[in-house]
Formats: sequence, structure tokens, C-alpha cells
Amino acid sequence: MPGVTVEVPFCPLPVDQSDVRYAHGPDSYRQPGVPAGQTIEFGWDDSTIYPGTSRRFWVHLPAQYDPSQPASLMVFLDGQWYLDPEGEVRGATVLDNLIHCGDIPVTIGLFVDPGIRVGAENPKNRNVEYDAFDDRLVTFLLTEIIPQVTQRYSITDDADQWGICGGSSGGNGAFTAGWLRPDRFRRVMCCLSSFVQMPHGNPYPELISSVARKPLRIFLQAGHRDLHWNEPQRNWLANNLRVAAALAEAGYDFRLVLGDGGHSPNHGGVLLPDALRWLWRPAGT
Repeated sequence: MPGVTVEVPFCPLPVDQSDVRYAHGPDSYRQPGVPAGQTIEFGWDDSTIYPGTSRRFWVHLPAQYDPSQPASLMVFLDGQWYLDPEGEVRGATVLDNLIHCGDIPVTIGLFVDPGIRVGAENPKNRNVEYDAFDDRLVTFLLTEIIPQVTQRYSITDDADQWGICGGSSGGNGAFTAGWLRPDRFRRVMCCLSSFVQMPHGNPYPELISSVARKPLRIFLQAGHRDLHWNEPQRNWLANNLRVAAALAEAGYDFRLVLGDGGHSPNHGGVLLPDALRWLWRPAGT
């Protein structure tokens, strides 16, 4: 908050360049007295945006959900990975803990897997869906997957209460969804985004500086030894820094957190509780 100084405990800087692993905080573990929400699995085999694909998605319904009070919505790409209670992110556990203590509003978590083309030579459709700079992914979410949720549960129409999260290629997908449809997604979390993998290169530094500022709040996480970090081409770190610099120069509401590791999702997973707190903080703070 403005005017408040936070003192950070001293921590020695490692001398070598070895990788690090971050320890999960208490919000990433089940806590006594915190009611667990319910997670419901669905399948989707009838996509018109990505024909021929099959996928699963999960809805995490918090214990505090009340159909008479429309809930906020947080979408997680690579759904199963973000949902795994023993994994790096533990999304449902984090939502339960933060909702219980009032740090975020009552929020339904929607965990969506990328598509699989059963029987195809290259069955994984993840890079097609997440790396592309077009509106297919966000249109798919808004017209095919999210309606499966809103038909069953009460979700607010307020775009300020809708968020989307992804890592690596999923970070590209999350950023593009918010960029193209800020009328629906205004809170965006991107971890180790692989902007260099976008088919025609990273469009965002130029776009951010050349169009009117969009009503987005963006949390970026990067590793300072991410892939090709000390090379002139396909440098993941440099591309994340260029996006962050463009956001800063354009006056966006954003935050960048750098980790000591390389291309490891551990840091972003550990940061999820604080990232969600920051994304949902009151306006003006």
C-alpha cells in the first residue's frame, strides 16, 4: 500500500548459479478449520473452435459458494497440473485458504486442460491453443467451456472479478486472452511466459506501447536463468522483461517478480497465494 514500508529479512545471495527450489508457504497446504470446496470433473469433446479435440476440465466450488451471491471466476490453463493438490501450484487448496480468511472474494476455480487429438500423430494441441496470437482460445473459453459452468453455477458478469492464469505457453494464452478480451478477463497471471514461442514472435512490447491502455491488472513471474537467458536469440528472460518494461512505460497496473531459478514452475506455484491477493486487492492500493 502507498506510504507503507515493508522490511524484508536479510537473505544471503547465493554465490554460484545453481538452481534453487522454493518452499511452499502455509496457504499452499490444507489448514485446520478451513472447509474444503468441492471439485467436479467434466469432459468436452464437441469443440467447434478446436474440432477433433477432447479434453477435461474441473470446476472447484468453494465451501462458501452461495447461488444467491454470484461468485468471482478464476480460470487456470493446464488445468490438471494447476489443480493437483500435491503438485507445484495446488490451486484449489490455495483458493480455499484465501477465501476462508477473506483475502479474496468467493471465487470459483475453472481448471481447463489443453485439447488432445485422439489418434493423431501429434496428439497434443497445447501449443496450437496457447501460443497463437489470435482469439481462438479466449473465444473457446467464452463460448464453449465457461457456459458449461454458468449454466450450473452463479458467476458474476463483472469483468473486474474474472481472472485467468497460465504458465509457459499457458502464460502466452492467459496474456492473449486478457489482451484481446479485457471486457471479460481483467486480472491476469503469467508465469515463465514463453513469448518467444509465439509463431510470429512476441508482439506485445510494440503493441503495449502503441495502443490505448487496457483495463488490466497483470502479475508476471519470470526466472532470471530461464531458457536461453544469456543468449541473443529466443531469450525467455529478455522477452518477459521487455513485456514488463512496456507495461511500466504505458502506465499499466502490473507487478513483476523474478526468481533465481531457470525454467522451473516451482517459483510461480509458490507465489500463487500472494499473486491472487495482489490481483484482487482493492482498487487504488
